[in-house]
Amino acid sequence: MTTLLINIKELLQVRNNDIVKVSGAAMAILPSIKNAFLVIKDDLISDFGTMDDLPVITADTTIDANGKIVLPTWCDSHTHIVYAGNREQEFVDRINGLTYEEIANRGGGILNSAQKLNETSEEDLYLQSASRLKEVMQLGTGAIEIKSGYGLTVEGELKMLRVIKKLAQNFPIAIQSTFLGAHAFPTLYQEKKQAYIDLIINEMLPKIAKENLADFIDVFCESGYFTVAQTEEIIKAGAHYGLRSKIHVNQFNSIGGIQIGVQNNALSVDHLEVMTHEDILALKDAVTMPVALPSCSYFLSIPYTPARAMMAEGLPLALATDYNPGSTPSGNMNFVVATACIKMKMTPEEAINAATINGAYAMGIAKTHGSITIGKKANLIVTKEISSFYQLPYAFGSNLIDFVLIEGKVYE
Repeated sequence: MTTLLINIKELLQVRNNDIVKVSGAAMAILPSIKNAFLVIKDDLISDFGTMDDLPVITADTTIDANGKIVLPTWCDSHTHIVYAGNREQEFVDRINGLTYEEIANRGGGILNSAQKLNETSEEDLYLQSASRLKEVMQLGTGAIEIKSGYGLTVEGELKMLRVIKKLAQNFPIAIQSTFLGAHAFPTLYQEKKQAYIDLIINEMLPKIAKENLADFIDVFCESGYFTVAQTEEIIKAGAHYGLRSKIHVNQFNSIGGIQIGVQNNALSVDHLEVMTHEDILALKDAVTMPVALPSCSYFLSIPYTPARAMMAEGLPLALATDYNPGSTPSGNMNFVVATACIKMKMTPEEAINAATINGAYAMGIAKTHGSITIGKKANLIVTKEISSFYQLPYAFGSNLIDFVLIEGKVYE
């Protein structure tokens, strides 16, 4: 099937196949073609260019995108959308003055979600998660990473990962699965933490590997959660089973998690709200992608990732939602891009690069997603008629998406 888009006001993020991420000053450059066409064959981009160079094409479907911007769908490289219920009471508790750490210390936070998840059937968990996935796809997300981490038991973690696998089978969107058994220490293991780490390594990981349930392994490396040494032990065990690491680091404290991630070739280090100069220098020339989660900073009223300082040192940066029930109950990447511009002082070009090609890199799919490139998946956002792509972050409260194509088809 051939689909032709014509009269595109501006086609954004046009790249050659050898570009898998952008860094430093290059993040301010967003290649585009004005007055463009784009050809889709089945689920792949097969051609594009200016309307003046439009070849003779017999298309099954022609879409007139006059006055509209076309860009790759968002690549959300950090989410926790498989969860049960919500934590709206904790939202009110924070308004009333309790901190994230205080809520966690009295049984809230991750442990609250773990209790709810373990009381929820796999089918119910799937239905709740599928509803969230449909919503974010309509908001322009065309590739997504989903973590476990709310089970904190062997069966609970396996249940989450099976739900992620089922979502990947049933939806036409690239889904990467991350095992995050090391999200917090369960109540039963608060006084015997090494025993829980042994459970992760000796029981969870072999079963996950046997069922092929995960692409990556993650650890919440943070004061009060997992130490740097514990993090390294767990990610090395994951590497034994072929799981590359993507690590939660520097959300509240800088304790050396970035350095251990870089040393172990982590694909990404995520959060980065608290960064020292040494942390930034540790990421220079690394294969590891720094990932910022600005809507988490917005929701918790904590610092934002220092994007300008990081890019000034030549670093790349990706943006993701952190969609989860406690600290970011939203998967809206449009809001993430806008917040990065408004609060992190990223330009629209930088933010779009961070939310597309660099997001794809941060989940290992940059060869197939994240840019307008011949041979990549035809996952596209078609905006409403807007003055320029600057309007996307500027009009942060408006839905400026007309429709989304996932693998060459309009997503209903």
